[in-house]
Amino acid sequence: MSLNRSEKEAVVSEVTALAAKAQTLVMAEYRGITVADMTKLRVAARGAGVDLSVLKNTLARRAVAGSQFEVVGDQMTGPLIYGFSTDAVAAAKVVADFAKTNDKLVIRGGAFAGKALDVNGVKQLASIPPKEVLLAQLCGLLMSPMSRTAGVLAALAKKREEGAAAEPAAA
Repeated sequence: MSLNRSEKEAVVSEVTALAAKAQTLVMAEYRGITVADMTKLRVAARGAGVDLSVLKNTLARRAVAGSQFEVVGDQMTGPLIYGFSTDAVAAAKVVADFAKTNDKLVIRGGAFAGKALDVNGVKQLASIPPKEVLLAQLCGLLMSPMSRTAGVLAALAKKREEGAAAEPAAA
């Protein structure tokens, strides 16, 4: 179904707004995927805060022109689904996880921080743990020296108490 000019302008402005807020764009070819599988992908994406769109490539190119995602404009060919996310890894994670279980979804590339990503780049981005896990690891790393110091001081205090208790008995 062909869109008229005002509908095309609306699509371009909507995608431009998505691109302005997003940190990551992931593109995947969806040729041959069933409607049920596509619905599962969209539900997973919605749950992770990823905006998935099937767009005409010319409209997608116009929408990302002038944004950090312009670097992948030449890769926008064929039947693609576009995933935009404000979380740096969410779009890559959703698409990569779905592609593991569905061989018809083929990751084509993406963009992050103004740099184009190839398939391996998208998969590496998807392998980064979520923000909450990274923060927990950082807290554990910061707490480790303090807890070790506290353990050493406790052992030293215990040793001195045992030494002090043994001295009067010897005298």
